[in-house]
Amino acid sequence: MPGGPLLVEGPVEVILPDGTRRLSDRPVVALCACRRSRTYPFCDTSHRRHGRPPVARERGPGTSDGAAGER
Repeated sequence: MPGGPLLVEGPVEVILPDGTRRLSDRPVVALCACRRSRTYPFCDTSHRRHGRPPVARERGPGTSDGAAGER
């Protein structure tokens, strides 16, 4: 999913722009892509608490805002 975490097979060593090294020895590591994580560069699921931006949908001809089945 765009903006979601990037899953990488571990162990992983990440070198941040300031030269800091972060290590995870887990078999699968989720790297944060939204920068909301308190444990950046690793994902702590903070993106879930903030919600996702709405996805724009294209409307076809004859579709109204109150169409049955849409919520």
